[in-house]
Parts: sequence; structure tokens; C-alpha cells
Amino acid sequence: MSFWQKTKQILRSFMNGRYGSDSLNRTLLWFGLSLYLLGTLLGLSAFLLPGMAVFFFCTFRMFSRNQAKRCAENRKYLAWKNRRNKQWRQAKARFHNRKEFRYFRCPGCRAWLKLPRGTGVVTVTCGRCQNSFTQKG
Repeated sequence: MSFWQKTKQILRSFMNGRYGSDSLNRTLLWFGLSLYLLGTLLGLSAFLLPGMAVFFFCTFRMFSRNQAKRCAENRKYLAWKNRRNKQWRQAKARFHNRKEFRYFRCPGCRAWLKLPRGTGVVTVTCGRCQNSFTQKG
């Protein structure tokens, strides 16, 4: 066996039963690296310590054997990330269609609703909370 094959085997056996990397780890790694580089390049020592702390937390998560807890953390992060991405996509769609539709929020549940522009004053029923109200289109 060559040196690299032995090294790979040693790393595989070391990581056996450990959590490894996931989406949250990659985000933490880039965030910590950017904080550290920002502190280094701008000479701001206030960013160096938090950057290193984030990097060490990322390393701790990667080598952790508590896989259930790390999976739960990653699931929460992905749920948060998906909510933010969904809000961004919806805002982009509202901006893109702003000339065709009038967007407004339901006064009861704050859900986004839309009406074609130029329809006049109509009674709207929210699909989420069944609240009825009048709105200009």
C-alpha cells in the first residue's frame, strides 16, 4: 500500500462514527474565514477572535460523535435558510409583476395577496384565514 492510501485509510478510520461536514459547517467555515480575513486585512483585531471562535466551533461540529444533535442543528439551519430564500424569491416575483398586479397584505393574518391592476374596489376573501375585506385593485 502506498503512503497516500495508508493516509486515507487512517483518516477514514479516524472519522468513523464522527459527524463530518454539512451545509451548516460549510456556512460557518466561510463566515469564520471571512471574519478572520477581514480582521487581518483591515487590521481590526475585533474580528480576529470571533473568526477563530467560529472556525473552532465548525471543527468541533465536524469531529463530534453526537450525530443526532448535529443533524438537528443542520435541519434548523436549512429550515431557516429555506424560509429566507422563499421570502427573497417571493419579493423578487412581487417586484417583477408590480405593473400587472397590486400586492397587499391581509389585515387578519398578514398573508400576501394580489389583485390585477385596474379592477376597482372589490371584496377580497383571504385564502388562509377566510377574512373578508374591501381592497382597491
